[in-house]
Amino acid sequence: MSTPQEQAEPVAGDAFDGRYEVIAPISSGAMGAVYRALDREEGREVAVKRLLDVRHAARFEIEARLLASLSHPRLVKVLDHASDDQGAYIVMELVKGIDLGAVLKRDGDPGLTLGDGIEYARHGCEALQYVHEQQIVHRDVKPPNMILGEEGVILVDFGVARALGGEQEEGTIAVGTPRFMAPEVLAGGTVSATSDVYSLAATLWTLLIGTPPRYGDAPKLEKLAPGIDPELRAAIASGLQLLPEERIASAAAFAEAIGAPLTAGRGESLAQSLGHGPIRRRVMEAIVRTAAGMFDAAACSIALTDPASAELVYEAAWGAGGAEVVGLRLPPGAGLAGTVVGSGEGVVVPECRKDPRFARQVAAKTGYVPYTMVVSPLVRDGQTIGVISLLDRRDGEPYQQRDLARAALFADLAVVALDLDAFPLSSRGGRTLLG
Repeated sequence: MSTPQEQAEPVAGDAFDGRYEVIAPISSGAMGAVYRALDREEGREVAVKRLLDVRHAARFEIEARLLASLSHPRLVKVLDHASDDQGAYIVMELVKGIDLGAVLKRDGDPGLTLGDGIEYARHGCEALQYVHEQQIVHRDVKPPNMILGEEGVILVDFGVARALGGEQEEGTIAVGTPRFMAPEVLAGGTVSATSDVYSLAATLWTLLIGTPPRYGDAPKLEKLAPGIDPELRAAIASGLQLLPEERIASAAAFAEAIGAPLTAGRGESLAQSLGHGPIRRRVMEAIVRTAAGMFDAAACSIALTDPASAELVYEAAWGAGGAEVVGLRLPPGAGLAGTVVGSGEGVVVPECRKDPRFARQVAAKTGYVPYTMVVSPLVRDGQTIGVISLLDRRDGEPYQQRDLARAALFADLAVVALDLDAFPLSSRGGRTLLG
C-alpha cells in the first residue's frame, strides 16, 4: 500500500491559503491535524483541520462542502474549506469551552456525577440525531470532541474521510479512536448511525466510570457501577452491543433509553424545496434526501419541466448548494439535465469538469462545481417530465454505468410518489403534467 505524501508541519506564523495564520496545534489524528488559527480577514480565531493524506483531497472537499451546510446549536459550524500547496483543510468555528475529556480529568472521582454525565450525553444525542437525519455520520464521537461551553455541549471535529481506499479496498483502514470506535468500524466494515450510537454510549460509560470500556465490557457495568439504576445500565449496555443490528438504533432512542428524551429538533434541514404546500414539500424533500442516502451523494436535486415555457425548474434539492439551486431555471436543452430531458436517456458523467454538456452557469450561481454526476429522467406514461440528479459520491470516487440502472429504478419510484401526492385519493383519474 502506498504511503501518504509527506507534508511539512505548519508552525506558528504559517498561513493556510494566505488567510488562516497558525497560532498553535490543538490535536492530531489518523486523517488530519487541527490547529488554532487567526482568520486575517475576519480578525477572529478559528480551528483549521488539515488533511494529512493529500491523496484524498477530492473526498475531503466533497465532504467539507456538505458539512458546511449543516446548522445546529449543538454542532460546530464549518466556515470554509479550500486547498493550497500545503494541502487541503476545513475551517471551523473555534468553540470556547473545555472538552469533556479535560472535564473528566478535572472533576472526575473517578467519573462525573450521574446527572452531569446524562445531561452531556443528551446534548450529544441532540447533535447526532440532527446529523443522522441529514444522512451524515460523525465517525469520531468521544469526550475530547465534545466541548462544554456556556450553552452546554457542542460536538466538534467530524472524522472526515470515512475509510481509505486504494489497494486496501475491502479491508479498509478505520477512522476514529479505539475503545470509542464501534467494532464494525474498527474491522473496516460499514459505518452507520448506530456506529455513532456505540461511540456515544462508550462516551457516557467513560464519563460515569472514569475510563473507556473495552470491547465486550458491557456485562461488567453492574460490577463497576453498582449504584447506577438498572435501566440506565441496560441502556448503556444496549448502546455498546458488538453487533450493530442488536444495538440501539438511533441517537433519539438512546436518549430515551437513558431517561433524557429529546425535544423537537432545532437544526436546519439540508433538504429544500419550492413552496407547493406542506405535503408536496415533504414528499419532494423526502425523495431527494433518500436518494442522497441511497447513492452516498453529497447533493441531489429534482428539476421538473414547466409546461408553459419548457424550462427546467429545480423544485427540490438536498445537500451542499441545495438552498441556492432550488428555484433555478434552465432553458430547454441546457446542461446535462436538459440533455437528459431531450433524449429521455440517463447519463453518467465521471468527470463533470471535462464534459461540454455541464451547465457551468448553474455551478456559478450555486458555488458548487461537482466532480461526478448521475442524471436520470423522470418518466410518466412515456413522457419525460424532469430529471433527478445525483452529485458527487462522498467517497470521492466517480459514478459508474451501474449506478445509472439503480438511479432509473429510483426515478420510477419518485414519479409514483409525486403522483400519489399530487392527486387526492378521492379524485385520482386523469393526470396533468407536474410543474
